Amino acid sequence: MEGFSLKSRAVAFALAAGAVVFILALLAGAPKAGTHGQVLSALIIAIVCGVMSWGSAERAIAGTAEAVDAVSDRIVQAAEGDLLSPTPNSVSATLPMLATAVEGLFAQVRANLESVNALAMYDPVTSLPNRVKFRRDAEQLLAGIPHGSVAALLFIDLDRFKQVNDSLGHAQGDQLLMMVANRLRHVAAGEGIGGAGSELPEPIVARLAGDEFTLLFAGLRDQSHALRLARRILYGLSEPFHMSDHSLDIGASIGVALYPMHGGDLSCLMRAADVAMYEAKANGRNQVQFFTDALAAQFEDKLKLERELRQAVERNEFELVFQPQLDVRTDTIVAAEALIRWRHPTQGLRMPGSFIAAAEENGLIVDIGGWVVDAVADTLARWHRQGLSQRLTFNVSPRQLERPDFVDRLRLAVESSGAPYSKLEIEITETLAMQCSPAVLESIARLRGWGIAIAIDDFGTGYSNFARMKDMPLDRVKLDGSLIQDIVRSSETRAMVHSMINLVHGLGYEVVAERVEDDAQRQVLRVIGCDLIQGYTLSKPVDEQIFVDWISGRVTPFDQSRRVRSITSA
Repeated sequence: MEGFSLKSRAVAFALAAGAVVFILALLAGAPKAGTHGQVLSALIIAIVCGVMSWGSAERAIAGTAEAVDAVSDRIVQAAEGDLLSPTPNSVSATLPMLATAVEGLFAQVRANLESVNALAMYDPVTSLPNRVKFRRDAEQLLAGIPHGSVAALLFIDLDRFKQVNDSLGHAQGDQLLMMVANRLRHVAAGEGIGGAGSELPEPIVARLAGDEFTLLFAGLRDQSHALRLARRILYGLSEPFHMSDHSLDIGASIGVALYPMHGGDLSCLMRAADVAMYEAKANGRNQVQFFTDALAAQFEDKLKLERELRQAVERNEFELVFQPQLDVRTDTIVAAEALIRWRHPTQGLRMPGSFIAAAEENGLIVDIGGWVVDAVADTLARWHRQGLSQRLTFNVSPRQLERPDFVDRLRLAVESSGAPYSKLEIEITETLAMQCSPAVLESIARLRGWGIAIAIDDFGTGYSNFARMKDMPLDRVKLDGSLIQDIVRSSETRAMVHSMINLVHGLGYEVVAERVEDDAQRQVLRVIGCDLIQGYTLSKPVDEQIFVDWISGRVTPFDQSRRVRSITSA
C-alpha cells in the first residue's frame, strides 16, 4: 500500500513538471503564440520533460518503497516470533535511521521477553530454576533415561532456616538461601555426579519454595549410588555457613525417591520424595530418608483420613461432649469444657487425638473449628434459655485464630444463636500465647472486650514468659495434667505447682488444674490455692443431656448408673 502511494506521488510530480515546462515553452514563444506548431512543440517538450522527471522520481522512490516493503515484511516476521533475523540490507542502505530504530525496537523486545521468562522460570533470590521450570526440565530428563538406569529425586528442607529469618531478618535469610544454592550447585556439578569426565546427564537443581530445594540425578546405577549422593548433599549442608559475624549451623532433612521404583512419572516421584522428607523431619531431622512401602502405606492412610475428614465436615459427623469444672472453694460446677468427637460411620466414636493433628496439617482444622464455634454457640444458647449459668469453654486452634475473619465469624455465630458473650470462654495454647503476632493479640483483646473469657491451655508444657503474660488479655491459666500427676507423692512437685499458682494469681488470673484424677489430688490443690479443677475426680466427658441433668439436680455427680453412659476419656 505504501509502495503504491509513493508511485502515485512520482506520477503526480512528473505531470506537474510537464505542465510547468509546457507553460514556460508557450510563454517563451509569446509573440507567435497561438500557432498550432508552437503549441505542439511546447507539448512535446513538456511530455519529454515529464517523462524524464517521472523516471528520475521513480528510481529514487522505488528504492524507498522497496525498503519500506522490506521493513513491513520484517515486522510481520517479528509478530510471528522471529526476533533474531537481521534487518534487510536494502533498508540499511536506503533508510539507515529507520533500520537503526527497528533493530533497537527488536532488541528491547528481546530483552523484555528474556526478563519475563526469567521471572516466570527462575527464582529471583537464588537464580535457580523455580517449580515451573523444574517440572518442565525434569520431565524431559526422565523421558530420556535409558531402560534399566535409575533416577533419584531429592527433596531438601532446611531444618533451622526459620530461626535465621526470625532472628537475623529476611535480608540475611535471602543471603543464606543464596549460599545454600551455591553449595548445592557445587556438589551437583562436581564429585556428586561421578567426577570429571562423567557421562551422567547434568543434574537439575531447583528451589521449589521457601527453604525447600530439589535435585534430580539421572542415569544412576542403583539405590546405594543415590544414597551416596544424598549423603554428600547432607554433609555439604551440615557445614557451617559464615555470614558477617555469624556462623550458622542449619542442617537439612532430605527425602529421596527413585525412578521408576517409587513413581513412574514426575508427579508420583515428587509426592514420594516429599513424603520421605517429612519422615526425615519426624525422625529427628538432619538425615536422609528413602521412600519405602511402609511410608507409602502411611501416606495412603493419611490421604484416606483426609478424604474422610472432608466428608465428615460435609455430613456433620462431629459431636460435642462436656467435662465439668469445679470451683474448689464452693464445691459448685461453674463451667464445662466442650470437647469434640467424631462419630465415624464405620469405626464408631473417634477421639480428637486420632484426627486433630491431621486436620491441623492439611488445613481442615479451620472448617472443623468453624463447626465447633457454631455448635458451642448453639449449646450455650440452649443452656441460657434453660436458666443454666455455667460457662462453656472450648479450644481454638492457632490456624483458626490467625485467620482475619475468625473474630467476625465467632460474633456472627454468637449473635445469631442468642448465646451470652459473658458465658463463653476461649482456650488458646501456651505456645500460641507466647508467640502470637500483634494482630492475634488484637483479636484476643476484641473478644475479651465483648465479655468473652480467655484462658491459656496446657500451661507448663512449654516456654512461658510471665512478663509477656502480664500484658495479655487473659482470665485463666489451665495447668497441664502432667504437672498434677505426682502432686500427692512429690513434695518438689507440690512446691513447683504452688509457686506457679502464686505467680499466676500475682498476675490477676485464676488457675484451673486439668486431669485431676482422685480426691487426694483434689484436696492438695485446694490447700495450695488452686481455683478450679477438671478431671476424672468429677466426671469423664459426658453428653449434653447427662451434663444438663446433673447441673439441674436431676442426678448426682457420682450416680454410677449415669456415669456408665459417659463418653470415654478426654
